[in-house]
Amino acid sequence: MCLIVFAWQQHPAAPLLMAANRDEFHERPASAAAYWRDSPQILAGRDLQAGGTWLGVSRSGRVAAITNIRDPAVGDSSAPRSRGELTHNFLAGKESPKDYLAKIAGRIQDYQGFNLLVGDRDSLWYLHGSSAEKVAPQALPPGIYGLSNAALDVPWPKVKRARGQLQRKLQTGETPSHDELRDCLSDRSLADTRALGEHKLSGEMARQLSAQFIVTERYGTRCCTTLRQLANGLLEFQEQRFNPRGELMGNDAFELRTLNRG
Repeated sequence: MCLIVFAWQQHPAAPLLMAANRDEFHERPASAAAYWRDSPQILAGRDLQAGGTWLGVSRSGRVAAITNIRDPAVGDSSAPRSRGELTHNFLAGKESPKDYLAKIAGRIQDYQGFNLLVGDRDSLWYLHGSSAEKVAPQALPPGIYGLSNAALDVPWPKVKRARGQLQRKLQTGETPSHDELRDCLSDRSLADTRALGEHKLSGEMARQLSAQFIVTERYGTRCCTTLRQLANGLLEFQEQRFNPRGELMGNDAFELRTLNRG
């Protein structure tokens, strides 16, 4: 997944609002969002190559999402463990977000670079998992955030645009619908080279990946997931899936009652 925008404790009726695009090679196998047979408390799409997920929720109201870190200096060096297990293990477990990230922070070297969000109805935590720099897990204060393949809120053009779009939707006072959340990540236009250069991004591939919604033959936005965690205990989860031409191929919606803690 390469782009996430979310609002934490910015609306009285919806403590958490999130939209996330998963960008991946089209040939990499994945299953649509569903409750997992081997972990029935988890609702998520699934990477069938490594077995983890890019974003998911649990029946108890836990939420986890991950992006990789784009760092040309590190390249494609291997690591012993899959990043997708970081989300799976939190969703399947019962540790608090704080305790879980404290444990993961001690073994960042087991994974390629990642950004990890984990939370429940009480708190939302973030860890920038980079072997190049030591960063402690942080509890996120109320706010509107954007996350791509650099650290949280690094103002890449598509991140900055997504945050602005979500902020404007919240300013109406209404709870953004799932369609409105998806709108925050639907722009297919490319950033100009000057804007990319400000973040040391260059080349045609960087420009193709600068779109919020990426459409190329081999790699692109495979799905868009939106969730609304409501104050009444209802958690709404929707997933739209797309083919290499960016055409809608599937759409699933789920509702969970998450009144029990854990």
